[in-house]
Amino acid sequence: MEAIATSRVVPVQLPCRRQLSSLFANSSCIELRRYPCRGLVSIMHHPKLLRPVTASVQPQELSALGNESNVVPSKEILDLWRSVEAVCFDVDSTVCVDEGIDELAEFCGAGKAVAEWTARAMGGSVPFEEALAARLSLFKPSLSKVEEYLENRPPRLSPGIEELVKKLRANNIDVYLISGGFRQMINPVASILGIPRENIFANNLLFGNSGEFLGFDENEPTSRSGGKAKAVQQIRKGRLYKTMAMIGDGATDLEARKPGGADLFICYAGVQLREAVAAKADWLIFKFESLINSL
Repeated sequence: MEAIATSRVVPVQLPCRRQLSSLFANSSCIELRRYPCRGLVSIMHHPKLLRPVTASVQPQELSALGNESNVVPSKEILDLWRSVEAVCFDVDSTVCVDEGIDELAEFCGAGKAVAEWTARAMGGSVPFEEALAARLSLFKPSLSKVEEYLENRPPRLSPGIEELVKKLRANNIDVYLISGGFRQMINPVASILGIPRENIFANNLLFGNSGEFLGFDENEPTSRSGGKAKAVQQIRKGRLYKTMAMIGDGATDLEARKPGGADLFICYAGVQLREAVAAKADWLIFKFESLINSL
């Protein structure tokens, strides 16, 4: 096949810190990409749309945060929320109750080892690019395995997320999905929520002509630490939004609140309560109804 776009492929092998520290990325939203190296094809698979499952989750509880003041938002924070022109959502443990890569790894037989890496990455104790490469190296998912997973595991949406996205769109507020997960798994979620593909910033698995796993696309900003912040900054600069919010549960989501990025970081702890992140949030919520009722 002739190349129609250029991109570098990051093959994933058993990682070491020095090898992994050099993984960098830029954004791209192409659905079908072919690469100048013969035999390398990245397929943005879009399976038949499965009915979503609204998961039932037990609300997390405050434990030793030491600062509960952000559970009740100030007038300033409420005013910011009501003035947002765009909202960016993390996907794993926020829009969906699962960590996508953990679920895929479990489906492939490497769930426990991968989940341990995910916890380290989301807690901010290890660079995201290192954790991403390390997790993929543990199970190296083939295209057929990813397709099988998507056929059998419909997205499990967090309670209230469909209503919140619907309310935001009704108020002419643009919605984006910004994730360290994979487009192949996020596209069905976006379709359910009515979010256009161009509003997705996520990673992309790469496969060979026989469907073998090759690595991931390093041209995605979300493949490294600070990537979500870069994505938000890129969105803001391109669309000239005056006020933006980022909603998520992890350290990479918190990073998006910076000059030129998100004005407001809302920590959603309805699935995972990461205390180090929650303590620094502008607003800590356990149910999306809190945001719906505040609009």
